Amino acid sequence: MDISIVIPVYNEAVKIPQDIQEALDYFQDRLLEGEVIISDDGSKDDTISVVERIQEKHKNVKLLKNEHQGKGSAVKSGIIKAIGNIIIFIDSGSCIPYSDVHKGVMIIKKGEADIAHASRFLPNSSIDKPKQIFRQLLSRLFRVLIPLYMGIYGRFSDTQCGLKIYKKKVGHRIYNECITKGFMFDIETIKRADIHNYKIKEFPIHWTADPDSRLSASKTLFSMIKELNAIKNSIS
Repeated sequence: MDISIVIPVYNEAVKIPQDIQEALDYFQDRLLEGEVIISDDGSKDDTISVVERIQEKHKNVKLLKNEHQGKGSAVKSGIIKAIGNIIIFIDSGSCIPYSDVHKGVMIIKKGEADIAHASRFLPNSSIDKPKQIFRQLLSRLFRVLIPLYMGIYGRFSDTQCGLKIYKKKVGHRIYNECITKGFMFDIETIKRADIHNYKIKEFPIHWTADPDSRLSASKTLFSMIKELNAIKNSIS
């Protein structure tokens, strides 16, 4: 199989039909054999039933029903089950067009890197709709303080963008080792890629902010610190 697209979801009944359709259109437009894996993080809305109805028409749409543990756990579950030669993790919400996703796929296909990271902050990137103030503050935190704390400052312009692309063996190896269940899984995957000397290359995208944020100031900041310390202890 050419491509696996993993979409982690939590209460995304409204958005997920468009997410799936865009992924299926990408396969059709590029003449690719692919699968769409919806990795549900214990949704409490109608996400499961919505995806199951879509599955009746599209056999290459797969659903993983996970307990609610966090985004990192849902991404890990999906990537480990993916069978495509190239594995894409992309956030729900249609923030990035698949014309840009394909740029990252070509980086992997051409052998330019083992992992391709989308970035909102490269010179050729563009952003529509400013983020909420709290998310802007978190973004600055991610770009400066967290990379400094984790020893990767200056290497990447955007560690948290919701689009990462992997060679299958690379994705499986990294995520099988990951311990992070929450939002800091992106940082852990970078650290584990370093351990195995995998090359990561960033590429520019056009990004549209999703106003429907799951982030909570107090819970997110507390869990971030806890997860970062766990990553450090696990890798050191």
